[in-house]
Parts: sequence; structure tokens; C-alpha cells
Amino acid sequence: MSEVCHPSMKPIEALMSECVQRRIRRGGPGGQRRNKVETGVLITHQPSGIEAEASERRHVKENLPLAIRRLRLALAVEVRVGRGARGGLSSRWSGRCRGGRIVVSETHDDFPALLAEALDVLCERDWDIRSGAECLGCTASQLVRLLRRWRPALGLLNHHRELSGEHSLK
Repeated sequence: MSEVCHPSMKPIEALMSECVQRRIRRGGPGGQRRNKVETGVLITHQPSGIEAEASERRHVKENLPLAIRRLRLALAVEVRVGRGARGGLSSRWSGRCRGGRIVVSETHDDFPALLAEALDVLCERDWDIRSGAECLGCTASQLVRLLRRWRPALGLLNHHRELSGEHSLK
């Protein structure tokens, strides 16, 4: 991939090459194995310092995908990359936004990347929902609905709305 892209949009190999992975042990329910074996995973994205972990499953192979997903979602909310660096809307966005509607489940692999792209556009548009939605080719209500699916994303939007004297969205 030659173009600059948001870290949440990178293929797994490229993303993991920028990360440090550690195995961890957490206490709690799950029995003797959970308390004595390092089956949890802590992933740190080195360029940003953002961390994500998963330790609720009994095996590393089950916790690793959860930690990677959490990392992608955290990167989507906390890292801003301007569209100028990317060069317009992604083909991923174009394929998921049809007739003003954003069609994606929050459990789909595309969700963190779409969330990052929407937040990048909103940031460029001074967090104006209508202007951002127009740029993204969707309705304002669809854009807000996308952000509501991941509370930290809505929290980021509300933070910027409050800074500019606007009311928070629920």
C-alpha cells in the first residue's frame, strides 16, 4: 500500500509490524488456568502509544483477535489523518455508503476503518455534522448513527461540540 492511510485501515500484517505484543495474566473468574497462565494479550501501537488488551478468553489464540479489534477501534477514535494525505474518500467508504445510507455492522472488519474515515472528515470540517455528512455522501442522521455504535467516537464528537458551544448528542 503506497498511499498514507489511517492505522486502523492497514492490513493486519502492516498494523502488527508497528506494534509490540505482550502476553499478560489477569485474575478473576476462569479457574486455575486463567490465574496461572499468561493467556491475555496486550498490544501497543508504537507510533501512537495506544494500547489494547484482551484477557477474557482462556487461550491466546482467542484473545489476540479481540485485542487487535480493540486496538483498531481505539486507533480509529484517537488518531486523526487528514484526507489530503489519503486523497479523498476510500473505496471502502464508497462501497458501504449507498443512497445516503451507511451499511455496516459494528462487528464487521470494515467498521473501525469507516469510523476513522468519518472522524477524519468531521475533524477537517470543524466537527460540523451536516458538512461532514455532505462530504461523506450520507445524511447527517446516518453519520450520527454510525458514531453512536461506538460510544468513544460519539464522546469525541460531543467533546468538540461542547468546545464550540453546541449541545451534546445522545
